[in-house]
Amino acid sequence: MRLNMPDTKTKKDTTKVLFDRDKRTILESVAQAQFIAFAPYVFQASVILRDSGALRHLEQQGDKGATINEIAAHIDMSHYAARVLLEASLGIGLAFRKDGKYYLTKTGDIFINNRMTRINTDFMRDVCYDGAQDLKDSLTDGKPRGLRHLGDWDTIYQGLDTMRQPARNSWFAFDHHYSDNVFREALSLIFEKPVTNILDIGANTGKWALQCLAHDPNVRMGLVDLPGLLGIAEQTVTNAGYRERVTLHPTDMLDTTTTLPAGYDVIFMSQFLACFADEEILAILQKCHRALPENGRIFVNDTFWDRQRLEASAFSLQMTSLYFTSMANGNSQMYDSEVYVNLIKRAGFEIVRFFDKVGYTHTLFELRKSA
Repeated sequence: MRLNMPDTKTKKDTTKVLFDRDKRTILESVAQAQFIAFAPYVFQASVILRDSGALRHLEQQGDKGATINEIAAHIDMSHYAARVLLEASLGIGLAFRKDGKYYLTKTGDIFINNRMTRINTDFMRDVCYDGAQDLKDSLTDGKPRGLRHLGDWDTIYQGLDTMRQPARNSWFAFDHHYSDNVFREALSLIFEKPVTNILDIGANTGKWALQCLAHDPNVRMGLVDLPGLLGIAEQTVTNAGYRERVTLHPTDMLDTTTTLPAGYDVIFMSQFLACFADEEILAILQKCHRALPENGRIFVNDTFWDRQRLEASAFSLQMTSLYFTSMANGNSQMYDSEVYVNLIKRAGFEIVRFFDKVGYTHTLFELRKSA
């Protein structure tokens, strides 16, 4: 973890490295354009090759490779089905062919063995794929029009406690995979000063609350979320034996009539503000400002595509923004950090410090009220 002080130059330098020019040759650009054109089949064929066991069989055969007939027999597909899939795997980059046999590539190995890639793939297949066809309508009217494929809710968050499988498991796996990796570093920062009460806004299933309650036997937690999710969080802390140190605050943060409870010296929001539009983020921060004591601290943890070291990380976040558009709520995204910085200032806060590379790809801001 690297300590950073607010520095516009650092942000611009990071962005410049990734997206400041057209880096592909003309032939590479032609290839990329075709990859985009056939992307739906790229995805579907790749998932079938993964889930059927075809790629796993190639991995097991190693340097021996495998013929179409051998793979067809192993995955119980016709010769034709195996042939078209394996030939597709060549262009996709999951396999290569030599002397009539197929072999797994490094990309194929990552696709079947990398946990993050599997979680991302399942999330796209089970949560996002069908709704992606409604992206244009979502962009037009600012509503998650693709959500109709999962349920009849205004936002995806209203349906998380009742969402059908496998979408529900894939959504929570995606959400937790990234947030859980932040916990250890966030704990060390929050508890480096004495803490009595922590307000966790966007408590989700209560996993962060458990970390805090286990870390300090004297700390008390306030949990804020929609009633459905808060019920899951309550069960989590109850099962762990911490219920008496937890206060539940069922709250719709988009309701302009709601307020946040006072008396908490730390407010924590992880992967929460990104779920809202710019002006909604501002309104939430202003609610926090009213509830926070003068010497209180706020920690905001989120992922910003412009603060990534690797282009693949930035790309993943940019694509996740489209999930927010078509499936989540129609008007939020994985933000450029400069948007957050401006909103933080408008809400009456100043950035004390921030940390990049928290967990996988997160940035953690520490805020206090402006002097």
